[in-house]
Amino acid sequence: MKLNERSLAFYATCDSPADNAGFLYKRGERHTAYHRRWFVLKGNMLFYFEERDSREPVGVIVLEGCNVELCDAAENYAFAIRFGGTKSRTYVLAAENQAAMESWVKSLSRASFDYMRLVVRELEKQLQEMSQGLAGACAGSREPPGLWKPKPSGLEESRERLPALPAILPKENGCAVWNNVLGADRLPDTSGCARHDEEGSPRPPPLPPRRRVSSGEAAAVAHGPSTFCRLHEQYSREVAQLRQDWQQRQRGPRP
Repeated sequence: MKLNERSLAFYATCDSPADNAGFLYKRGERHTAYHRRWFVLKGNMLFYFEERDSREPVGVIVLEGCNVELCDAAENYAFAIRFGGTKSRTYVLAAENQAAMESWVKSLSRASFDYMRLVVRELEKQLQEMSQGLAGACAGSREPPGLWKPKPSGLEESRERLPALPAILPKENGCAVWNNVLGADRLPDTSGCARHDEEGSPRPPPLPPRRRVSSGEAAAVAHGPSTFCRLHEQYSREVAQLRQDWQQRQRGPRP
């Protein structure tokens, strides 16, 4: 594997967040003495520096195809990074306390892409099981998922309650009568003079007699809107006379 030293040095010292960082004791490859180094873990790369404020790392360990395990060594809280193969090097490290050792072993064991690949597969499996369970639950319900029906508003509900009106309204005396529409609700008669037919249903009051318009009145209406006032006065007098005659008949003959 070929690595660019400048790129590695920049990546090790840049402001990107580290997965773990701290001092560890590293045993030398030729000499068994332990040296205190500053370690920084970023992704699957473990950098180590001579000091914490060093500008460039002394070395890097690519954590692929390796196992992290505890080992017996002269130093306490020691663990090893072992790679497969007969000529592969084994890195022996030691922490300052038990908590630091457990933290480093855990973070180093999860740093490789092989571990991430296993995690992704497990998450995909869980997602597939959840999707199948959701599909089964939706299949058992009456309505398919995703179909949402809006709740009707008050205006739409009032429209549904209204009866259907006929295309042509019935007429009485030349005028449309809404109360005679089939299915329409009629207001109760509170006057006490309501009449009933044989079946017991209330009948409408009798209509006034129709008045035939003479040819002279029709010609007067045709002259223009100026004659409307005279016709209104004439009809008013006739209605007043009819009302007076009806009141006299209701009172009866005078003694």
